[in-house]
Amino acid sequence: MHFGIIRERKNPPDRRVVLSPQACQKVVENHKQAQITVESSPVRVFTDEEYQKAGIAVASTVAGCDILLGVKEVPVEALIPNKKYFFFSHTIKKQPYNRKLLRAVLENNIELYDHEVITNTKGIRLVAFGRYAGIVGAYNGFRAYGLKTNLFQLPKAEDIAHQQALIAELKKLQLPQIKILLTGKGRVGNGAREMLVGMGLKETTVKEYLEETFEVPVFCQIDVLDYNLRKDGLVKDETDFFKNPSEYESNFMRFAPVTDLYMAGHFYGNGAPYLFTKEDAKQPQFKIKVVADISCDVDGPVASTIRSSTIAEPLYGYDPQTESEVDYRLPEAIAVMAVDNLPAELPRDSSEGFGQAFVDSVIPAFFNEDADGILERALMTKNGKLTPRYSYLQDYIDGKE
Repeated sequence: MHFGIIRERKNPPDRRVVLSPQACQKVVENHKQAQITVESSPVRVFTDEEYQKAGIAVASTVAGCDILLGVKEVPVEALIPNKKYFFFSHTIKKQPYNRKLLRAVLENNIELYDHEVITNTKGIRLVAFGRYAGIVGAYNGFRAYGLKTNLFQLPKAEDIAHQQALIAELKKLQLPQIKILLTGKGRVGNGAREMLVGMGLKETTVKEYLEETFEVPVFCQIDVLDYNLRKDGLVKDETDFFKNPSEYESNFMRFAPVTDLYMAGHFYGNGAPYLFTKEDAKQPQFKIKVVADISCDVDGPVASTIRSSTIAEPLYGYDPQTESEVDYRLPEAIAVMAVDNLPAELPRDSSEGFGQAFVDSVIPAFFNEDADGILERALMTKNGKLTPRYSYLQDYIDGKE
């Protein structure tokens, strides 16, 4: 079984990798039938020399490998026919910008496994960068707050080596008595919480957050039942919300009058209520002036996120009254940070975390005949066709939707 670590070719360049040098060592130590070759790359966060020092072969091509492992989409012209590929294809939600890529995968008889749908039997994702999105997103939220208020200037996350160095920067801040709201208690939300706890912020309950004033900056982490209510007034558990999202309506607006910085780290499912709408943002009681939308669902549950932003230009302004993009420094503007590839700003940490999960959860499936169905569930294409699980994408491929 010969694995190839492909060079990332998407622009702007992504420095992350599926397997670090140490992760590669674990694979070959644990599975004697495994071979790994790394395609030489000038941008990867781990250098060719680091892989070679770990005893891993580096070559100018990985065309001779059986299974090719990447992070971001592979450009159509770089696809190698008749191979097995792992990468984030960004096609499972019928993203129009990657229709040509999925067509090319089929035309080249490629078996495509998408990282986003590598799950256990309960549908829980096994490999993800979400924690690192939360870590970088929280840092970027404070950076956005400093730029919006002109109180301080933090360096960009991409110029800082690792998570602890990011926390060290945040600890230097002299924040006013602001209230910070964080939605979500999954990988993303808890990654953001690590940063808030790490910098020493006081955490409050929902009741305290809504009703009390504090002499220090505080934060409150809330989950779906804190910002959604059943329309019929019944009180049920989270399972009911996820099964019946259309039976709920948002009561997020109770947080809007007291929140200075909002960090969106929740998962948004189809049919769930928006947290706040464009009309909500127009209301006088809406006081939020900085939104760090880590989840980054464009034109979705967070009305101020009208587009994604980039690592190079992470901030833009949203004017609630005109529903348009403006300079984030204008008094009437909500400053929005909506970078959609946040883990790329912390490439070493995020690659190590992702690789550890991949080694523990995915690699064994190649050597135990996929006993738990991990590979089968993630396989989108085979023999030039969509697999049954992903046949819903056929009209998307054909350009009918």
